[in-house]
Amino acid sequence: MAKPKLSPCLWIEKDAKKAVKYYQSIFKGTKLVSYKAYKNTGSPSGDFDIAEMDLLGIRFQLLAAGPMFKFNEAVSFTVYCKDQKEVDYYWKALTAKGGSEGPCGWCKDKYGLSWQIIPNKLYQLEYSKNKAKHEYAFKAMMKMKKIIIADLEEKKLKKK
Repeated sequence: MAKPKLSPCLWIEKDAKKAVKYYQSIFKGTKLVSYKAYKNTGSPSGDFDIAEMDLLGIRFQLLAAGPMFKFNEAVSFTVYCKDQKEVDYYWKALTAKGGSEGPCGWCKDKYGLSWQIIPNKLYQLEYSKNKAKHEYAFKAMMKMKKIIIADLEEKKLKKK
C-alpha cells in the first residue's frame, strides 16, 4: 500500500502497538501497517513509539509520546451505521473499558478520542422534504445519548 498524501496523527500517552490492537478489536479489518520504537533520541518527550494503521481505509499514525497533549471534541470521527445493531455494537465497544457516553450520538473511547455513532436513518430524516419529520428527528436526537433509530420518528408521522 502506497503512503497516502494526508494522514491523521493521533497522539496518545503510551504503547502505540497496543492502541492498534484495541482499534483492531473494534473495527474489523484494521491492519497494522508499520511500527517503530524510538529510544534515547533526545526528544523532549523521551522514548516514544509510532504505529501506522489502516482503519476502514484511512491511514492513521499513532504517536505514543507521553501525556503532554489530550484529545478533545474539536476533532471527532463519524461512524455511519446501517442499522440499530451496528449503532449498538460501536457504541458499546467504544464506551467500554474507560470510554464514555456523550450527547447526540457522541462518545469517547478509552483514549479520549471522540466518535459520532450516527445511523444513516438520522441523515435520511434530517434531509427529508417533510419538515415535520426533520424537526421531530432533530429534537429527538438532541435528547439522546446513543441514538435509537426507532425513537427518531413520531408514530403518527409514520402513517403519512
